[in-house]
Amino acid sequence: MSSTSSPDVVRSLTVGGRTIRVAVRQGTDEDVPPLLLMNGIGASLEVLQPLVDALDARRTVVRFDVPGVGGSPRPVVPYVLSTLTPVVAGVLSKLGHDEPVDVLGLSWGGGLAQHFAVQHRRRCRRLVLAATATGSLMVPAHPRVLARMLTPRRHRDPAYARQIAGDIYGGTMRTEPDRAAAALHANTRVGPKRGYYYQLASSAGWSSLPFLRLIRQPTLVIAGDDDPIIPVVNARVMARLLPQGRLHVYRGGHIALITEAQELAPVIERFLDE
Repeated sequence: MSSTSSPDVVRSLTVGGRTIRVAVRQGTDEDVPPLLLMNGIGASLEVLQPLVDALDARRTVVRFDVPGVGGSPRPVVPYVLSTLTPVVAGVLSKLGHDEPVDVLGLSWGGGLAQHFAVQHRRRCRRLVLAATATGSLMVPAHPRVLARMLTPRRHRDPAYARQIAGDIYGGTMRTEPDRAAAALHANTRVGPKRGYYYQLASSAGWSSLPFLRLIRQPTLVIAGDDDPIIPVVNARVMARLLPQGRLHVYRGGHIALITEAQELAPVIERFLDE
């Protein structure tokens, strides 16, 4: 990472009746397409800071809190992925990014990113899908892991996050659970519990399997070989079905993009710079 990167500018924008808290790190090179980050479930945009810090300072990075999470007020009415993507597109327009951007989706955000790539194909140049899958039609996690994903407690209770980190996140979290608690709780803003449940419900029953073939953008699928939430076989399936998909399997777990950002950021950079 270059030490000349500018600090993030954080503000709230209202699009289509929804108010979204957005952070923008302005890049040093306007010729490099901006990178839009879509976060995992229940996580505020601050959780992605290690990844932003590890990315090249040339690249503008945009991230946001989904409704009801972090600093975005909870939605008046529930939403689904297909109604949230136009809001995200509107946020980009308000920020002055009408040209195609690169999109990276982590975990739950990977579902939103897949939807965005199809619904707004002219706005998405390249796609990175990290620790994510095809939704309800996938090789599922162990029921014990799924049960722990049904509550936002790990985002609210650092001691609980340490206790379950190895079981649900895998990778280095098995031996260093304190790092999971730090990653989820460093400077994070936790929204109302209801925001987590809205986010969970927004993708209930959703699957990208029927439309994976419509994702025409060059797509990098990144997966850990020890991810209890999204077993790595899902990434292999996705990479095979995506018309321009390719796979990078790393040694590690579900949140390595945050905890091992320095190792994975160069993989992402190489793909985006091709």
